[in-house]
Amino acid sequence: MSKRKTIIAEEALVALLQSQDERGFSILYDNYSSALYGVILKIVRSEEVAADVMQDTFVKIWRNIEAYNRTKGTLFTWILNVARNTAIDRIRSQEFQNSQKNHDIDEHVNFIDNQGGSQFDIDAIGVKKVVEYLKPEHQQIIDLLYFKGYTQAEVAEEFGIPLGTVKTRVKSAITQLRQYFVQFGLIFLTGFFDL
Repeated sequence: MSKRKTIIAEEALVALLQSQDERGFSILYDNYSSALYGVILKIVRSEEVAADVMQDTFVKIWRNIEAYNRTKGTLFTWILNVARNTAIDRIRSQEFQNSQKNHDIDEHVNFIDNQGGSQFDIDAIGVKKVVEYLKPEHQQIIDLLYFKGYTQAEVAEEFGIPLGTVKTRVKSAITQLRQYFVQFGLIFLTGFFDL
């Protein structure tokens, strides 16, 4: 059964959330949870961990909605960054790294097999498809930064290039992506790659 999205102006939704109105939280969850879950799952690569991170993400959004500033981007951009940062924090945590090292071989094989059919397809919101239009060196950087959780410094180290080169390529790629989002009618994603 698919959830029906509630159409509401962003300002009205933010007002509901900032007044701690549970209706706002329900609308936020119904409208954005699948997109956030897809991004989280791409980073953590485990449904169990993704479900945990998803819960943590919505708790952080609920508790920190006052920190949202619409002059710095859309609500979607802000909650996407909360989700992405929460997922990255989880995979960098010692507990997560240790749990990944301790999988027995059968569990690991099952984990890999299960990843195929149940993963949220980020193409459903068009991001991966649009990234394919970028130059290969830009695709690689965007993939590491936004889908695998690397920092710009880690990308520079991975490719053996200066940090300034990474930043220049990211800026160029983001500019191109924004143009593609508008061109393909994915205007709601124009803030997805905000730094």
